Amino acid sequence: MDKKNISPVIAIITPGIIRMIIENKKLDLIDASELLYNSRLYHTLEDEETKLWRLGYPLLYDLLEEELTTGKITFPEEQI
Repeated sequence: MDKKNISPVIAIITPGIIRMIIENKKLDLIDASELLYNSRLYHTLEDEETKLWRLGYPLLYDLLEEELTTGKITFPEEQI
């Protein structure tokens, strides 16, 4: 799957992550979206080779939280 083909998958995953950001961080839709789209996690998610898109959005949200808290992401070994 190349970047063109992964776009629909990301379009399915991102609303769930954004919804969790809104609920947990009490942000509005625009701020929550910007938070996700500007994250290292999102840029890694866009890279099909990482297979990160295979993870469910709750785990992806946890990885985003880790990035925001520590500045690092501990990717599951089987994914990266």
